[in-house]
Amino acid sequence: MITVKKLVKRFGLKAVLRGVDFEVQPGEFVALLGPNGAGKTTFLRILSSLSRPSMGAVNIAGYQLPHQAAQVRARLGVVSHLPLLYGELTAEENLRFYARMYNVPNYELRITEVLEMVGLENRRRDLVRTFSRGMQQRLAIGRAVIHDPDVMLFDEPYTGLDQDASSMLDDVLRSVAAEGRTVVMTSHDLARAEDLATRFDILSRGVIAASSLRSGLKKTNLLDFYKKALAD
Repeated sequence: MITVKKLVKRFGLKAVLRGVDFEVQPGEFVALLGPNGAGKTTFLRILSSLSRPSMGAVNIAGYQLPHQAAQVRARLGVVSHLPLLYGELTAEENLRFYARMYNVPNYELRITEVLEMVGLENRRRDLVRTFSRGMQQRLAIGRAVIHDPDVMLFDEPYTGLDQDASSMLDDVLRSVAAEGRTVVMTSHDLARAEDLATRFDILSRGVIAASSLRSGLKKTNLLDFYKKALAD
C-alpha cells in the first residue's frame, strides 16, 4: 500500500531525511516513533503530498508522488495535531463541504454514519467553534474518513488532549483500524502506540533505525526497544 525507497529531504544544506526505506502492507497500523527533530512530521507531509521529496521514490496505492498527487490525495485521510476545521460551520456542514469536494455518493447518509462513528451525532448542528479540543479532533477524523480512504495518516493526533478526550480518540482509532484501513501514526505517547499499532518503526538521524511487529516485542517492551534503537 505504501512503498518508500531512498527518500531524502533537504532544507537548504540540512538533510532531515537521509535515505528512508519504508513499506506498509494493506491493513497495517504502523506507529512511527522518534525524538523531536527526527523528521517524523516532514515524512508524513511528504506522504500526504504536502511537501516534495528532494530525492527518492514514494508510491501510495499504486500512484507515484509527487507526479500523481491528485490521485494519491483521493485515497488519503490526513489528521494532524491541528484540527483544521471551519469554526463558523456546524459539524455536519464541515463534513458536507468535504464530502462534496470528494464527490462522495449519498453524502448525507455518509455524514450521519461518520458522525455516529466519532460520537458527535447529537452535536451535528452545533458550530465547531463551540466544541472542545477533543471533539474537534474527533470531527477532524470524521472529515478524514468521509471519502472512505484506503490510507490514513495521523501526525501526533493526541497533542493537547486531556485524558478523557484521549480515551475517546483511542476508541475512534480502533474503529478506523478495524475497518481494515492502512494507518501510519506519529506519536510521542509510547504506551498508546504500543496499545494501538501492529508495527513500530523508529525514525532516528533521518533513517528508520529499527522496526518490529507487535509480536516481536514479546521478550521486551516498546520503551526498551525504542531506547535501544536510539542508542545503536
